Amino acid sequence: MKKRDIFEWIRLIDFSLIITAALLVIFGNLMVYSATHNVSQGSQFFYLKKQITFSLIGFLIAVCIVLLNYNWFKHYMMPLYVGNIVLLLLVLFIGRTTYGATRWISMGFFHLQPSELAKIILILTLSAFLADKKGNIGKISELFTVFAYVGLPLLLILIQPDLGTALVFLAIMLGMLFISRLRWQHALFILGTGILVIFLVFQFNLLREYQINRLMVFINPGVDPMGAGYNLLQSKIAIGSGSFFGKGLFSGTQTSLNFLPVRYADFIFSVVGEELGFLGAAFLLGLYFFLIYRGLAIALSAGNLYGTLVAVGVSSMWFFQIFVNVGMTMGIMPITGIPLPFLSYGGSSMLINFVGVGLLLNIYAHRFK
Repeated sequence: MKKRDIFEWIRLIDFSLIITAALLVIFGNLMVYSATHNVSQGSQFFYLKKQITFSLIGFLIAVCIVLLNYNWFKHYMMPLYVGNIVLLLLVLFIGRTTYGATRWISMGFFHLQPSELAKIILILTLSAFLADKKGNIGKISELFTVFAYVGLPLLLILIQPDLGTALVFLAIMLGMLFISRLRWQHALFILGTGILVIFLVFQFNLLREYQINRLMVFINPGVDPMGAGYNLLQSKIAIGSGSFFGKGLFSGTQTSLNFLPVRYADFIFSVVGEELGFLGAAFLLGLYFFLIYRGLAIALSAGNLYGTLVAVGVSSMWFFQIFVNVGMTMGIMPITGIPLPFLSYGGSSMLINFVGVGLLLNIYAHRFK
């Protein structure tokens, strides 16, 4: 290979994004081990081994996506959308129920969570729809079409129930509509519709009991300290006790003494705060900031509107999940089952995050074409 060809090849790779994602994966695997090494049953490496396996599979998937041309997905918009609906319907019939929610399909050693896959499919298909409209939703009828397009899979996810993922859907949609030159009148309409929906939800008691309890705890964490408020109070104790430098890796008392529930998944940021303190949490948030920055930078440099919309969709997905997950561990957001990208334990989540990285790298590599 000629020297000039090497430089041309290097120009097609966003090394800063790769390094950032790699650091997050390494950081996440380390924190998963820290949160689970003292489990009372099974091997202390059980969760770590599975998370590393998911990370390696995710890496291979990202490589495969990079070798494709992301514009290929645009031509299969309807098959992807229909396949997504079919998969979400299958969950309702053959799904595995855990903690009162039916969200997983058992595939032997792996439990697939179709709602996670649905995020990426929504990004790819909604981007194709908006790109066909030239990124200009000028009529209210077109806005209703977008609502219907997003609403069907969102409704199927709410039935599971999975309110957290449904909110991620809305964040993805709003992020992509914003970049599609959404008119201010339509923005006000969306805001008004959202307020009306919230009013109707409470008026007709459409929330489940555990969801109401989470909202009550968000408003007043001390209302049920040994019940619905237990997770939040233990999380705040863990983060607060970490102070500036933290208690040290593997030395968190809330973690090692099992006071902090779901510490390897939804509340893994609490482990970071307790063991690595403000410095460790700031470092993690810095990595997330750069990850989203690169996503938006790639969106601006994309070779076409479809690439811009896909990059914005992936960035919106990550931003919302990070904001809500970190916020809920500190009590500034209601508790939802939204995982922290690249850190929370879970195969489906890890694989989808790698798909997002692969798409961004693909868009970056094709920015000159």
